[in-house]
Amino acid sequence: MGAHGKGNPVAEAKLIEYPSFNPVQKLTPFNKQTPNNMIHTNRRRFLQQTAAGAAVFAIGGTRSSAKVIGANDRLRIAVAGLNGRGKSHMGGWASQPNVEIAAVIDPDRNVLERTLKMLKDKAKGEFTTKGYTDVRKALEDPNLDAISVATPNHWHSLITIWAAQAGKHVYVEKPMSHDVAEGRICVEAQKRYGVVIQHGTQSRSSASIAGLHEAIQAGKFGKLKVSYGYCCKPRGSIGFKEASAPPANLDWNIWRGPAKIDQFHSNYVHYNWHWFWKTGNGDLNNQGTHQLDIARWALDKDQTHPVRAMAIGGRFQWGDQGETPNTMFGIGEYPNGQYAFFNVRNVNYQGYERQVENEYYFEDGGKIIRGKYYAKGSDEGEKLNIEPGKVTPGGNWGAFITACREGKPELANGNVHDAHYGCVLGHLMNNSYRLGKKVPFNKKAGRFGDNKDAAEHFLKLHDIMANGVGVPEDGNEYVVGPWLDFDPATERHTGSLAKKANVLLKDPNNRGFEIPSVNQV
Repeated sequence: MGAHGKGNPVAEAKLIEYPSFNPVQKLTPFNKQTPNNMIHTNRRRFLQQTAAGAAVFAIGGTRSSAKVIGANDRLRIAVAGLNGRGKSHMGGWASQPNVEIAAVIDPDRNVLERTLKMLKDKAKGEFTTKGYTDVRKALEDPNLDAISVATPNHWHSLITIWAAQAGKHVYVEKPMSHDVAEGRICVEAQKRYGVVIQHGTQSRSSASIAGLHEAIQAGKFGKLKVSYGYCCKPRGSIGFKEASAPPANLDWNIWRGPAKIDQFHSNYVHYNWHWFWKTGNGDLNNQGTHQLDIARWALDKDQTHPVRAMAIGGRFQWGDQGETPNTMFGIGEYPNGQYAFFNVRNVNYQGYERQVENEYYFEDGGKIIRGKYYAKGSDEGEKLNIEPGKVTPGGNWGAFITACREGKPELANGNVHDAHYGCVLGHLMNNSYRLGKKVPFNKKAGRFGDNKDAAEHFLKLHDIMANGVGVPEDGNEYVVGPWLDFDPATERHTGSLAKKANVLLKDPNNRGFEIPSVNQV
């Protein structure tokens, strides 16, 4: 299949063979061409196709596709994406009884070899983990039960969909989707194939947060008005990296996968892809996905998507290659009149206050901040005393294993529906920003109509940027996004900006890495 070998998996790093892929892929994603042969692979058919040069391996299925693993059976899981969160995934699965890391996957050969060596050293005995550069090869294994996705964002949904079609359960890092449409396809894939899909939002496994939200939804503090999330952690400039040839150890075609990127530059690999729209979602749907999900979780249970959203912000001071904002205030308005607010603040300065947290504001003027309830007009908070809420025990790793063993997707802490609703909230805020116009940097930039709460919180952010960070009015601008109307039922934009906004609901994909439509999944 190319200069790097035939693509066969082996257990040891020194013997591993790496497939290389032409722009027109020889491997294709799983589809529905063999509905009567869901999980058990037809090896003879596969070999015949490969010999003919087609190399198409099709797996289809129905809700019965997902393999149910008995309580005493070993669960075999693959980890895709081996930097950063991928290391945490391997540690998490290794901490669970009777769970085997059956495969590891990364298009960077150096990372893959290093990981295989690390796992082999830890095994101190029989070593069975296989290494792949292409996730599709791992999914061909009929004995694989699940896959754990810790790749860059632009790969999250496609791997989730392919895995569901192959009958594999999925633990997928946040955000589950890179755009609105991808998330809906993940929901439909879960529905069709019956697999467990759990989102990598660890807070969904917190009984204390679950209990707080149950109390809020029961009206213990009155009617919730605004659920507010913060992603305020210091970051820095990424500078500029010129376009260049990808390093020899990286399968660039596989790394970019569904993302239509013309040229490689080294700011993509291995972390700064977060700050480019084609691969990441900015800190709003990076670290912020956790706090976005918590914010939406507290709203009335019947609320799914907002009916409109907007954002204001900018990328201040750094003057670098990044595209996503390092400062943002976003709003989502829900059908019942509740709001989700969000604050991104990454620019460091002397006196910087790190805030990765959530606040809750009620219609009667009360509020919950940092574990204390403040009644209207009170400066002395009362420490919360809340009963634990309902979650599947075992933490995020253990809950997923439980859901897989029992074959019950509803046991996942942060299931596919919760993942989709939380991610879409962030996508809509980001899309408003992307359609925004530049206005002078001053406290009058916010355009919130008669929403006094939004104006108040934006002014707090502006004060920090102007007086804390020291952003001068002269020569600086905010990007003010428009209010985007959204229909929760159709998941499409409406109103005067619908045509432009709907373009951003779905990213274009490279050939061979297309996200299937609802009808195709």
